[in-house]
Amino acid sequence: MSQSHPSTAPIFSQVDVTAGSTAGISNNSHVEHAELLREVLASQDRTNEILEELLGVMSANQKQRSQEMHQWRVANPRLSDSCRRAAESLSRVQAEYLERMTDEILETADDMVDGEFVLNEFVDRFGPRLAHLNGVIQVLAQLSSQPNPPSTQP
Repeated sequence: MSQSHPSTAPIFSQVDVTAGSTAGISNNSHVEHAELLREVLASQDRTNEILEELLGVMSANQKQRSQEMHQWRVANPRLSDSCRRAAESLSRVQAEYLERMTDEILETADDMVDGEFVLNEFVDRFGPRLAHLNGVIQVLAQLSSQPNPPSTQP
């Protein structure tokens, strides 16, 4: 069963803006094009206003979250330092885990390509553990006494 969609008039039409294109175009057509361009501009202005508002809200939320994290770190300096040390330790564990995982990938890559079972078995065995480990490291790093070092840009 096919559904027919009601045809709607296009919102925009092509406008020839090349020099000398006015031949054969009525003054009424110029007015319509100018009005259409004003509507497009007004729409774009409104979109920009909305984006500015969204940016303001997101910036305010991020600033508030950052202040709350700072206050928590100040209120819990020992725990914050423990979180930093734990995140560093788990990062080393993660590196070893990734090393074992990549070794297995290299050993079984052909089998994973040829057999879906081997690939599924690999994902089931490594995927959830890696995802959870990443999540724990991220939480500990956010709570740690030293925020993530700023990235150096060339």
